[in-house]
Amino acid sequence: MKHIILFCVLLCTYTNLKAQGITDGSRVNGSFQVDGQYYMPDDALGINDSVIGGRKLGLNGFGKITYTLGNFTAGLRYEAYMTPILGFDPAQEGNGFPFFFVSYNSELIEVTAGSFYEQFGNGLVLRSYEEWTLGYDNAISGIKVVYKPFRGVSIKGVYGNQRYYWEKYERNKRGLVRGADAEVDLNEAIGSLQSSDFRVIVGASAVSKYQADNDPIYNLPENVGAFAGRLNLGWNRFNFMTEYAQKINDPSVMNNYIYKNGHAMLSSLSYSQKGLGVVLQLKRVDNMSFKSDRGISGNVLDIGFIPPINRTHSYSLAARYPYATQPNGEMGMQFQVNYKIPKGSLLGGKYGTGLAVNFSQVNDIKRTALNDTTPVGMPGTLGYSSGFFDVSDKILFRDLNIEVDKKFNASWKAVFQYMNQYFDIETLQGKAGKKPVQAHIVVADVTWRVNAVNSLRMEAQGMWTKEDKGDWAGLLLEYAIAPTWFFTLADQYNYGNPDADQRHHYYMASFGYTKQATRVALTYGRQPEGVICVGGVCRQVPAASGLTLSLTTNF
Repeated sequence: MKHIILFCVLLCTYTNLKAQGITDGSRVNGSFQVDGQYYMPDDALGINDSVIGGRKLGLNGFGKITYTLGNFTAGLRYEAYMTPILGFDPAQEGNGFPFFFVSYNSELIEVTAGSFYEQFGNGLVLRSYEEWTLGYDNAISGIKVVYKPFRGVSIKGVYGNQRYYWEKYERNKRGLVRGADAEVDLNEAIGSLQSSDFRVIVGASAVSKYQADNDPIYNLPENVGAFAGRLNLGWNRFNFMTEYAQKINDPSVMNNYIYKNGHAMLSSLSYSQKGLGVVLQLKRVDNMSFKSDRGISGNVLDIGFIPPINRTHSYSLAARYPYATQPNGEMGMQFQVNYKIPKGSLLGGKYGTGLAVNFSQVNDIKRTALNDTTPVGMPGTLGYSSGFFDVSDKILFRDLNIEVDKKFNASWKAVFQYMNQYFDIETLQGKAGKKPVQAHIVVADVTWRVNAVNSLRMEAQGMWTKEDKGDWAGLLLEYAIAPTWFFTLADQYNYGNPDADQRHHYYMASFGYTKQATRVALTYGRQPEGVICVGGVCRQVPAASGLTLSLTTNF
């Protein structure tokens, strides 16, 4: 009710100001989205009323409006999950205004009251954000202040509690989040360095959560602090970034209630020039799950965020086994090279040829027992010891990608990819007893530009693996009439499934229409069971069959 009242106040205020003729410089913008699925029984896929819970329809939608006048901004978002689309947490069912804020922003200070998103550095100790496709939202409700006393200097402070679906905040149950961050761009702050080829940015963060100790077994810390320092150095075409974070003991359901401190490190070194880019990234994580409720698991109430350093795949078969970051322990690296073969050369041709090679690997960390009588990870203990360079031989994920991007002439262009993946499905998806998936994947994506308006895209994919569900093949045809229409036919066939009765075709037909900032798409067909990941955060998607409608608009 208070959110509806706030909306009415905003609307009335705008109406009164407009009537008085003093709304010059003001603007209203927003967006709306509705995603709906109509479920149909599919005996071949084992989909019946019991699987879909007797539901015939899933509906997710939101609308957000932002009003700005001078230095002041106010906004709110309405959400409706009636009921949530399959794969979203049932706790999301409901509707209301979970996000609303008012803000004042000047060159010196920014103050926000209400709901907000914020990130310190790379997010190791604080990142609040929203990802609609995952049903993820850990917005903070409270107050945020950003102070810029000098050029190149920024100081932030946040205080509040995180969103947990539709549940109201109760102080003695969920935790409070408090944090501060400072960043100095030395090239901006010091006049003599503004024209220097050497660039330096330094920053530091401190975040704590408060949660009452109501545990009948363990004596739990009610205040848990996390600290991070970061450095960004640049010189000509080189750039180096590193951030290190440490968290004091934080026993929780996520780490089996051990009292070990946690830490995380993320570093990258890059070089770029015309036609060439090289990036090397390294990451180590040890016992770094940081949530505002120690009793909660899953993708909710995360205070910190562990960025993934593996390639994000856009092709469906390459994305069948996406990596989810492991906050309890992982050590990984990624190496990426992009090279443009020059125009006019033998391999470059008239338009040049793009080459990209990416390799990433993530291992578990090595954990050593504290003594001869205490098992590794025993609740109520320090858990284990693990030196910074103690890497396990156990590979969680490995991905080798080779890509060729070629434009042949004004009408034809293509992308060819080869991928070799290793995926520990037992650890990463909890499928006990399953052998790691080792897969070879090939993609050919060819586009024929018929004329200035019409184009046809043809996509062929193949995955070869002996593990999990075996071999797959995929075909897609997409015809586009720019800038309004597209029509798509696609099929994924699990022809190599060890169970012959599960060798299904997952066919799909869709079309869409776009006009200015409004887009509508209608899809009919089957959806294979799998996992969707965005930024290392994942959700399980069940097999489904039926009709899907998506409508988005911005103004």
